Amino acid sequence: MKISTQALKFINEHYHSAGDPAPNGVDDLLERLGAQLGAVEEVIPFGKRFEGVIVVKIITCEDHPNADRLHVCKIDDGGKAEGVERDENGHVQVVCGAPNARAGITVAWLPPGATVPNSYDSDPFVLEARSLRGVVSNGMLASPRELSLGDNHDGILEIAEDIAPGAAFADAAHLRDDYIIDIENKMFTHRPDCFGWLGVAREIEGIYHRPYKSPEWYQLNPEIPGVETDELPLEFRNELPELVPRFTAITIRDVKVGPSPLWLQTDLARAGVRSINNIVDYTNFFMLETGQPLHAYDYDKVRAQDGEADHATIVVRAPHEGEKLVLLNGKEITPRAEAILIATEQKPIGLGGVMGGADTEVDENTTNIILECANFNMYSIRRTAMAHGLFTDAVTRFNKGQSPLQNLAVLGKIISEIRQYAGGKVASILIDDNHVPAEAMERGSLYAPVTVTAEFINARLGVQLSADEIAALLTNVEFAVQIDGESLTITAPFWRTDIEISEDIVEEVGRLYGYDHLPLVLPKRDITPAPKNRVFAMKDVIRRVLSRAGANEVLTYSFVHGDLLDKVGQACENVFQIANALSPDLQYYRLSLLPSLLEKVHANIKAGYDEFALFELGKTHELAGIDEDGLPLEFDNLALAYAARKDTKPGAAYYEARNFLDELAHAFGVQFEYVKLQQTDASFAAPFDLNRSAMVRIKGDEPGFGFVGEFKPSVRKALKLPEKSAGFEIGFGALMSHMRQTNYIPLSRFPKVEQDICLKVTADTTYQQVFDLTWNSLDEQTPDTVICTLSPVDIYQREDDAAHKQITLRLSIASYERTLTDEEVSKLLAHVAEVAKAQLGAERI
Repeated sequence: MKISTQALKFINEHYHSAGDPAPNGVDDLLERLGAQLGAVEEVIPFGKRFEGVIVVKIITCEDHPNADRLHVCKIDDGGKAEGVERDENGHVQVVCGAPNARAGITVAWLPPGATVPNSYDSDPFVLEARSLRGVVSNGMLASPRELSLGDNHDGILEIAEDIAPGAAFADAAHLRDDYIIDIENKMFTHRPDCFGWLGVAREIEGIYHRPYKSPEWYQLNPEIPGVETDELPLEFRNELPELVPRFTAITIRDVKVGPSPLWLQTDLARAGVRSINNIVDYTNFFMLETGQPLHAYDYDKVRAQDGEADHATIVVRAPHEGEKLVLLNGKEITPRAEAILIATEQKPIGLGGVMGGADTEVDENTTNIILECANFNMYSIRRTAMAHGLFTDAVTRFNKGQSPLQNLAVLGKIISEIRQYAGGKVASILIDDNHVPAEAMERGSLYAPVTVTAEFINARLGVQLSADEIAALLTNVEFAVQIDGESLTITAPFWRTDIEISEDIVEEVGRLYGYDHLPLVLPKRDITPAPKNRVFAMKDVIRRVLSRAGANEVLTYSFVHGDLLDKVGQACENVFQIANALSPDLQYYRLSLLPSLLEKVHANIKAGYDEFALFELGKTHELAGIDEDGLPLEFDNLALAYAARKDTKPGAAYYEARNFLDELAHAFGVQFEYVKLQQTDASFAAPFDLNRSAMVRIKGDEPGFGFVGEFKPSVRKALKLPEKSAGFEIGFGALMSHMRQTNYIPLSRFPKVEQDICLKVTADTTYQQVFDLTWNSLDEQTPDTVICTLSPVDIYQREDDAAHKQITLRLSIASYERTLTDEEVSKLLAHVAEVAKAQLGAERI
């Protein structure tokens, strides 16, 4: 957002709103802006480039004797320039090639020694007296481009204002000591009013703690002139009221289109806007001044779009399929289906809020115009601009959400200017298609008044401002404030779109008071420790336990490809499909975590890792589970995949995966039971092999909460898994309900004793039965002064004895009081063997 210090000063004084925005110098202003309004990106000393430029009048203009396209001009500079050759009348000779050079016009002269303004920032070009085709030229008469006032280089700048020869151009154009300040746009994301000079001028007064008064014409419901000449009928229809909450328009007859006055060209140049003609320039100027974009159409061209129609028609609608539009910049587009289109009955004439169409532009032949001042949905404008790559000044302002309450004020002002300075006459009644809530229109503010106390504000800012002091800060920038003791009822002005809750008032007061003036005191806070989050604590334990056991955590996408679901036996029709997938590989919201882990196994085997385990904590869903908002129910799961080359170590992969589960059970102080799977579990247990897998449940609880086991051959083949691979997936919500605070168990200072026991049982006896019997028998025999663990060694089945198997368990035991002997441990295991024989028919080997 570019602002000019001299332009703001002129506006303030012209409208009797305030005074000099930088009374203490531009450096002080920059410091205030950076601290209280927005980050300053660049400061350009714009006025310095015009030093030495003089306003002159061409007295005579004759053809050059030795060149067809050059003119020899005599100019009156009021005798201001020094060191130049003059004739007997005190006039200075200048050679000029501009086609519009003629006697009697007032222009800008760059005398010898002056720097051409548009070369000031790059390679300064200093003029001198020199001979052109045998005739001496003292400097040059400047075009708008040479004066840095636009791109026009077709002729010299004509100054229509009545300015006496010899006046400094910088003074005539209010450019003396002018600085262009470029404020970073993102600072004003929620302040659309600050995309206008009036808004910035008001804020500057506010941060200097000075009152600002908006121009008289900038009001909620100004008086709009009625029809004052032969009518130019205008029909209007709004088919998109939800995207175009307000659309105002009026027709004006007999306008005189021509070059803009010097002040207008200068103000546009300061903001980097190209001067086109007075009508278009007025629309751009009042956009810069108020932040509200406007657009002018050639009335006769609009009417001609509908053939022999006797009046013009404007329709706000969605684009038709295949419809095309040529824009003012010459680009032809096919508007996106959701764009806001400005059209006649038959043809589009503009992309609403973005850019007008070329077929209805105002040019030098225009005599009748339609003025539009509308409000468009900021999100629609943003999407349309992005879709078509169109980033205009109007888009910059509309996509910040301009207030629809200011439309009439801005339209009324530009009507007044065109009537006064371009000869126009109002030729239609005002069209005001207004869908703004009636209560907002009645109170003159987009949101209801906010009631807040001084204590509420002070507590959050750390200051001690009285209600009167707070009111003064806010009324300086034209808030309406009513005080009732320590309570303030605050109504935002109609141009503010960001004041809705009490915290908005706190922010406003803090900024106007000055954040740099707030005390550097830490806020008081309760130092009571926050309660631990059980979910976070549990995840932390899981990560530490599995990491210690040798597993590696991974994080995969919550979305998977349908092909992966097919490979593991999960049906795509049971899964939520993503409408706007990040990529074709992420089409479905996964039902379980294991498929994502199994997909990573082959790559790691191929990379040379002989044995590894991957685990993940993440969310899954079920298609059948829908919450009250129609969204899928999500579940917190833990999954682990173990894989190893066949010759890495002996034993079944099932037990390797189960070891990790047992480590978790021990860490959480629970015991897991592993129950044989039934055929009815097939749909839930994909991708597990039912014959080599089990359901996991907590001992004593009936429902299972996960599965552990090896994978189906089809899954191993599809995902290129090694033969020795297994895994588990559990919902750790069930585990959390049994989570207890584990106590520290000290190690014994006496040596431990280890002995194995091998029991031969029938083939249908499960490992779990043997383990539980052994553990319960030991638990009954050992006192509290003993610490022991029981772990599997192997399960063996002889080739010549299919009816039996041998299960070997290892007991590790130590006492806290003394060293145990082998004989004592042997007695414990002998008792285990007796119990196993009695209950399971086991034989000790």
